[in-house]
Amino acid sequence: MMAIRTTTTRTTSSASAPSADSTVGPYPFSDLVQAYYDCRRTKRNSASALAFEMDLERSLVELHRDLIAGTYRPGRSICFVVTRPKAREVWAAAFRDRIVHQLLYNHIGPRIERSFIADSCACIQGRGTLYAAKRLESKIRSASQNWSKPVFYLKCDLANFFVAIDKQVLRRQLAARISEPWWLELAETILMHDPREDYEVRSPAHLFNRVPQHKRLTAQPAHLGLPIGNLSSQFFANIYLDALDQFAKHQLGAKHYIRYVDDFVFLHESPQQLNEWKSQVEAFLPGLGAKLNPSKTILQPVDRGVDFVGHVIKPWRRTTRKRSLAQALKRTAAAPTEDLRETANSYFGLLGQASHSEKDRAALARVVLKRGHVVNGALTKTYQKR
Repeated sequence: MMAIRTTTTRTTSSASAPSADSTVGPYPFSDLVQAYYDCRRTKRNSASALAFEMDLERSLVELHRDLIAGTYRPGRSICFVVTRPKAREVWAAAFRDRIVHQLLYNHIGPRIERSFIADSCACIQGRGTLYAAKRLESKIRSASQNWSKPVFYLKCDLANFFVAIDKQVLRRQLAARISEPWWLELAETILMHDPREDYEVRSPAHLFNRVPQHKRLTAQPAHLGLPIGNLSSQFFANIYLDALDQFAKHQLGAKHYIRYVDDFVFLHESPQQLNEWKSQVEAFLPGLGAKLNPSKTILQPVDRGVDFVGHVIKPWRRTTRKRSLAQALKRTAAAPTEDLRETANSYFGLLGQASHSEKDRAALARVVLKRGHVVNGALTKTYQKR
């Protein structure tokens, strides 16, 4: 007898997906799938992500067709308020739109980021807060010859940064960097989309009232502001301020300069030189549509400590900011029992980034021990008591 072998094929959609290596259009379909997986890592449990995945194949095929046909338009956003470390408005794009943001970033991001200075530290792979803190500490040690001579620092902050970004300026910057017409058009579609035209509110009115009016995107004219909370906004913000970085390094000739989002620091042995640079930066920024926040501009000796990205750098040590430690102790003490281990270990990791953190980790360990958990001898991790 002849053996007959049968196979069963399961389909999730009647949509016909392009082959993974299809190169019809400006990108292969596999690039869109990869962008989906990149987004899925952190946003899979959101309502819009679950809705997109209900019929994943069809959703990806339809998004691909919209992009190729030029009919893609961003959808509804969600607006809510976070209260730590201070109240601010956050805008979350729909999962479908986040995939498009990721697709754009995957294609043009690495190439553009290679043109950034090494001292641009935010929202770039491998250049988080720890990278920024260590790099500034290294610069201080270099400028002060291992703390053997006096050095001053000028720390500046841009006023109302994200809501004050001029989209027309940024649009010109994108046009100068993206040579492929299709990708430039997609970048402009994302940039010029105004989420205020269609959004859902997810926080009560009393929380929105805690956000100052001048820091709310809803209070800005249409040509100003990027929504905080999207990958595209973080990436565009770095492109926007690369002009400042290039000005500081190549026109001012500042050897010791570093920036994290809208916070930036200059180092020099002469306070007069730092004041001169401050004046030149103030004259440069209006061309971007930006300005300094005078209440957050600091010029003083580095020996007093430089507070930057949650770290305080002082002679021979780098510690965690006191406010961050106080928040860690407060939140760990108040965490629900089922969340205590995750919360405490997160803060053990944060505190452990500082070069001198044993005292702070011991304070956190005491809180955890009082809650009935066990802490290892190195004060780096807690375990639930069985």
